[in-house]
Amino acid sequence: MPRSAAHRLVPPMPGGRGRLGRLGWFGPLAVAAFGGFLRFDRLDVPHAFVFDELYYAKDAYSLITYGVERQFADGAEETILRGGADVFRACARPEDCAAYVAHPPLGKWLIGAGEWVFGLTPFGWRFAAALAGTLSVLVLARVARRMTRSTLLGCLAGLLLALDGLHLVLSRSALLDVFLTFWVLAGFACLVADRDAARARLAEWSRTSAPEGPGPRLGPRLGPRLWRPAAGLCLGAATATKWTGVLFVVAFAVMAFAWDRGARRAAGLRRPGRQAARLDLPLVLAWLCAVPAVAYVASFAGWLASAGGYGRNWDRASQNGWAYFAVDSLRSLIDYQSQVLGFHQGLSAHHDYQSDPWSWPLLLRPVLFYYRSSAGACGARSCSQAILGTGTPVVWYAGLLALIAMVVWHLTTRDWRAGAVVLGYAAGWLPWCYFALADHRTTFLFYLLPALPFLILAIVLACGLVLGPPGASAVRRSAGAALVGAFVLLALADFWWLSPVLTAVPVPYGTWLSRMLLRSWI
Repeated sequence: MPRSAAHRLVPPMPGGRGRLGRLGWFGPLAVAAFGGFLRFDRLDVPHAFVFDELYYAKDAYSLITYGVERQFADGAEETILRGGADVFRACARPEDCAAYVAHPPLGKWLIGAGEWVFGLTPFGWRFAAALAGTLSVLVLARVARRMTRSTLLGCLAGLLLALDGLHLVLSRSALLDVFLTFWVLAGFACLVADRDAARARLAEWSRTSAPEGPGPRLGPRLGPRLWRPAAGLCLGAATATKWTGVLFVVAFAVMAFAWDRGARRAAGLRRPGRQAARLDLPLVLAWLCAVPAVAYVASFAGWLASAGGYGRNWDRASQNGWAYFAVDSLRSLIDYQSQVLGFHQGLSAHHDYQSDPWSWPLLLRPVLFYYRSSAGACGARSCSQAILGTGTPVVWYAGLLALIAMVVWHLTTRDWRAGAVVLGYAAGWLPWCYFALADHRTTFLFYLLPALPFLILAIVLACGLVLGPPGASAVRRSAGAALVGAFVLLALADFWWLSPVLTAVPVPYGTWLSRMLLRSWI
């Protein structure tokens, strides 16, 4: 294969194995350390249940104690905040205390791991979320570096995620969405790594083993492709955290097949679509559909192994032998999932901080996770201590412009990176628009969090266009660097301005009110 064709299949990564190659890890790790500081600093503040921590922190403790979610005694929240642990309702039979829950268990298991290590305290139940948020910064920096072949742009992606207000708030709260976001991002990163590895194999095959002459060029099978099952496990973990992970399973399976077809076409193979369907599609379905399904069922291991789970029917199933037990256990699990589906379809109760999905990209209605007023705590007569779940406006509004640019770029050049980030954002946003219209479902801004990494990738790709290619003139590169640098400074200033109302810092009431950029934020 000519060198230009090989370069087209697999552009070289920056730095190689030397000092510059090490910078490809040092830079993202440094950015992740900065993001980790923001997420772990004062993590135990406030000493209270923040928004839906009221449910997930307790369910997590139940999982690490009994393996399933159980009902709690009256006043359990006050007991926990005082340092007590005797919080479960007493029942004669385990199944009488079974708790009906509306989300799969994996995210709560992760929250429970923090409680197991650090205790049933605010720091304990928020630890895993802060860790997942910090790792998300690292993964995004590395995947952006791979997509752009630029360590600088990779670090920029990580920095923007570290500075986003909504990601910060969810990383400091024991809710499920930051875990969902991490697993979706990790799955996408595995697929991007697999894309490079598969194209490298095709380039090597074309150089050494491709048939010569005018006959049909039949491409090779590309082996087990271990990044693909890794992606499947991550996407299964996403679905085992919240059901909306399945939206990314479907989107990424389509994307992976499109990448396979594009790789075979770039290698000069005839009828690349047919070849991809015959040689690649079966493994796409196995790794990105079957593996997530198995991972989802495995996340219910505690429920399957316990008699105390909601709808478990252990006694009936265990009286008829192991074969019946296994089949009836699966039937009970499916019946439970059907009940959960009915719950989500009928969830239309009004909430003061609900918002329509079309408004999410504009940050029109954030979610107030916590608010407490007091006197004297901040040196003023009236003080406010708040956690407002909102994105950093400079990042989100720039991201909207970048997404529009990515749509145009993909339509005009078919650049795979632009298509991937638009698809990822659409998978995390457009279905919610449908759910809100079709089912009138109650929805909140933070449901958009899994789409945020793709919004930031769009910004970074647009910044790459602004900077220009490496061979551009010094004037062009300097002007581009000035524009990108100014944007980063604006994002940093915007985040600093909002940070007191993101992290429960006591401030005078007037200071809190000045941070409410729109009337709808109050």
